[in-house]
Amino acid sequence: MRPVLSSAAVVAVLAGASAGCTLKNSGEPAGGSVASTQGTGNGTADLADGSAVKVALVPGGAHPYFQPWKTAGAAARDEYGLGGVTFDETAEWDQQQQNDLLSTLAARGYNAFGVFGVSPTDINSTFADLKAQGFAVASLGSCPAGDVNKADFCLSTNVELAAYRAARATIDAMGGTGTLVHLTGNNVDANTQLRIKGVADAVNETKGKVKLLQTVTDIDKDLQTAQKAVSDLLAAKGNEIQGIVTTAYNPAVAAAEAVRSSGSKAKVVAIDDDAKIISSIKDGSVSATVVQNPTGQADVGTWVLALMQSKQCVMRSPGVVVDSGSFVVTKANVADYAKARQSKTAELKTQFADKLLNCG
Repeated sequence: MRPVLSSAAVVAVLAGASAGCTLKNSGEPAGGSVASTQGTGNGTADLADGSAVKVALVPGGAHPYFQPWKTAGAAARDEYGLGGVTFDETAEWDQQQQNDLLSTLAARGYNAFGVFGVSPTDINSTFADLKAQGFAVASLGSCPAGDVNKADFCLSTNVELAAYRAARATIDAMGGTGTLVHLTGNNVDANTQLRIKGVADAVNETKGKVKLLQTVTDIDKDLQTAQKAVSDLLAAKGNEIQGIVTTAYNPAVAAAEAVRSSGSKAKVVAIDDDAKIISSIKDGSVSATVVQNPTGQADVGTWVLALMQSKQCVMRSPGVVVDSGSFVVTKANVADYAKARQSKTAELKTQFADKLLNCG
């Protein structure tokens, strides 16, 4: 399976940018002039008419992380008055299959695309092809590898920062000393390497008080693979482990289940908010989790795509990368952490309107 977390770039704040668009929710017409990259950006980011825009939200393949995209996309269609929003995915994590699906969706009339690319190293050619056909394109949930993003923008978790936060939370739960294990996804994925770096940075800050015993990769294909890996790990090295940090979805669920059932004293910090993880935080068997913002990715991503495809706005800096947010959830805030994500989503809309878009 591919990564749960997204690309690892921090928001690119545009130095010296002129005054931004005004975010309005009144439904008041926005003026109707075509946006220009040379404009002042003093227009509005209130979508005047999105009825001609049909947005396709396309993950790299089946994975629980993307399920909120479905409901957020449907809600965005109604809220913004779009011509349509669909959520579609291929059966396998294969870039050619995803390319074929995107072509099929374009033939069906979809003209704006939010895509989690299967291959971070190859997805830019897909983005360039879609752009050449006149479509607005967002890289959602993951950014291309390297320093170039040929989509209009990328809205994604800063995975290195999220992994660092998860590791810091684990170290805190361990009391600042002991042995830590990191469970994560596909080793060849650029995002996995960024997660590994984030965890290593947190460990290095302890100046030797915490030792990283092992990083276990390639165990996010499915829950069964993760369960076996965690079971084998605890059987072989359980007595040596004081903390387990997980930066991929299936290993997080597997670790939460294994520690609770085995009676292990290891402190576990998970990723995302599967019901099993949240219940484990409430009963104390999991110390914390780091949740992301897939709903915000789909909501804000669809809104910006509609503004662009309707020719009302353009990106000031094409290819800009924006952190969609990550949040540490513990027993203290497990009851109301959704509010933090809702606030971040509102903040993202204001950020796009004021700093990242030029609107006519």
